[in-house]
Amino acid sequence: MKKWYELLFENYGQKYDKECFVQGTLGECDFIEQELVYDKSLKIIDVGCGTGRHSIELTKRGYHVTGIDLSDSQLARAREKAKQFDPKIDFQKHDARNIPFDGEFDAAIMLCEGGFPLMETDEMNFEILKNVTKALKDKGKLIFTTLNGLFPLYHSVEKFCGSASEEGNATYKSNTFDLMTLRDHNITVFEDDAGNKKELECNERYYVPSEITWLLKTLGYKKIDILGAKLGAFSKKDKLTTEDFEMLVVAEK
Repeated sequence: MKKWYELLFENYGQKYDKECFVQGTLGECDFIEQELVYDKSLKIIDVGCGTGRHSIELTKRGYHVTGIDLSDSQLARAREKAKQFDPKIDFQKHDARNIPFDGEFDAAIMLCEGGFPLMETDEMNFEILKNVTKALKDKGKLIFTTLNGLFPLYHSVEKFCGSASEEGNATYKSNTFDLMTLRDHNITVFEDDAGNKKELECNERYYVPSEITWLLKTLGYKKIDILGAKLGAFSKKDKLTTEDFEMLVVAEK
């Protein structure tokens, strides 16, 4: 039986590209470039690449990118968009818990919850981090965003998602945040590209900074920065606060 995160991305490429949370691509790629010191010889893997927005933009800027995702629909949309710009991007279908690369990439990006932290167990989420780490070369860099566990302690996730959503976007209701597991259970309502209205019971894991630090240290990362993630405006100057819905993590092996 397919999981909610597989069902969510079936036939949802065009509508997904109109969601409010995917509109920060240019600024996010600016930050990635800064972190890579504008070295266009570097090989990048985009994990949970979705419709390819970061992969395409970075390729347009001269980087070598491989995009992986679990969704055939999202990958089809990514390839269709890539044709328009004619960048040579290698889009491949893989489960992030089982990536067939070993020490091949200088950098990995995993943005907008690209797989992590959508898995149904903490062990599965850790497998994603472990596999992405394995795909990196020595001294490789990992840049990812994940849900900030400090946010729901002070705010309603349901209210935040409602205020951020625009007409035609996915909506979220019946949110319940479990303090013991730091998981938000909700019903996501959205319309796919064919106009079919769907409701899915979703379950996302929020993380606190100390957990992320411990997980990454376990995997051998030496330098770990955890920051606030402002949509389209990532910055090393933004300290993580309880106001940040997401955290931005930059880690070096």
